[in-house]
Amino acid sequence: MKKVAFHTLGCKVNIYETEAMQELMQRAGYSIVDFNDKADIYVVNTCSVTNMADRKSRQMLHKAKKDNPEAIVVAVGCYVQAAAKSIKQDEKIDIIIGNNMKNKIADIINNYYEHQDPDIVDISGDFVLDISKIKEYEEFRVLKHKEHTRAFIKIQDGCNQFCSYCIIPYTRGRVRSRSIEEIEKEVRELVNVGYKEVVLTGIHISSYGLDFEEPIELIELVERVAKIEGVKRLRISSLEPRVVTEEFVKRLSKLENFCPHFHLSLQSGSDSTLKAMSRRYNAFEFKEGVRLIRKYFNMPALTTDIIAGFPSETEDDFIESLEYIKAIEFFELHVFPYSKREGTKAAAMKETLGNKDKTRRVNLLLVMQKPITRKFLEAKLGCEVEVLIEGEFEHEGERYILGHSKEYIKVALPYIKAARNTIINAELKSFIQDDIILAERL
Repeated sequence: MKKVAFHTLGCKVNIYETEAMQELMQRAGYSIVDFNDKADIYVVNTCSVTNMADRKSRQMLHKAKKDNPEAIVVAVGCYVQAAAKSIKQDEKIDIIIGNNMKNKIADIINNYYEHQDPDIVDISGDFVLDISKIKEYEEFRVLKHKEHTRAFIKIQDGCNQFCSYCIIPYTRGRVRSRSIEEIEKEVRELVNVGYKEVVLTGIHISSYGLDFEEPIELIELVERVAKIEGVKRLRISSLEPRVVTEEFVKRLSKLENFCPHFHLSLQSGSDSTLKAMSRRYNAFEFKEGVRLIRKYFNMPALTTDIIAGFPSETEDDFIESLEYIKAIEFFELHVFPYSKREGTKAAAMKETLGNKDKTRRVNLLLVMQKPITRKFLEAKLGCEVEVLIEGEFEHEGERYILGHSKEYIKVALPYIKAARNTIINAELKSFIQDDIILAERL
């Protein structure tokens, strides 16, 4: 039995796809081992969202060949899709597999062992397709996640937005939605083996269903999944403001198992920067979406992504954005310095900021956010919450169980044996750490 090790870079979709590939390899007779162990095959599911992601992808691929020069090293995913020609020249990489071919990984590796044909990795072959021409969803599923308390369900792939800074439409292709029937089938299978929380994820889930011959809306899928027996908690990943209509939020608020944790992708609070980014909303429209969510949900958790140092972002634009973000009062910010991606519209724009100034803006945003996060958590003290227990935690010699509320607040409770994957009703009492609240079981 040959040993295969996986390493994942990037988003939750990549994590989902890695776990699906692991299951395919296991069913094909391979043994899964840790990436730090000696393996016969190393698979790196790469990311290309930033220059740093590219660099980390190369580093992990080279590390694998260094750890075992005799092993087969397989590069998979977005970095492959973006840079197939240069990767092909890398003698440390044996096989390259682009997006929309990951579900063939076991067949590709078996064939490589049988033929040892170097032409198998030629980009003119079948393993790095022209993703822009793909119209079918790549169907494969996960029957068991490593994280046993939360099941991610991929519902679509691709993006049609073409934001000026983003490489994703070029590495993931156009929107391709998965059928509701296949999604429901996977959810039922996961519930049957013990999962209580389901997370609907994808590259651009706000576009779910728009590519169907008879288009459907994301809310229709969410409502159907919420009705599946055994789904105790349901989350959705990053949303675009355009789908956050009054009808959408009102319908969500009627789902008892829906978790009021909204990740709304903002990127900037400056209208001029949003326009240069080719975002399809302005600051007022985004704020209106926030208002609607807070109208129908009591103290929901709102998180967002921000890019600092976009090429056209002046100091005035940045200050305007910072003040806007401060006024929204997000629960958390995910802040990234702008990263130039060749092939995008923004790559042709003149950059006026160096890395030092980008880092300064990132740090200013994070410092601004810290007391706002604390304020949100303090307002939750005394509230009753449902906590899905995910593991254990030790603090100052005391042992606790640890999990998340529906709002994705990290909660600790006094230790109970065998509590993992149970849902406990509790009252939030006090801070045990800046990001962990101690609760009392009800």
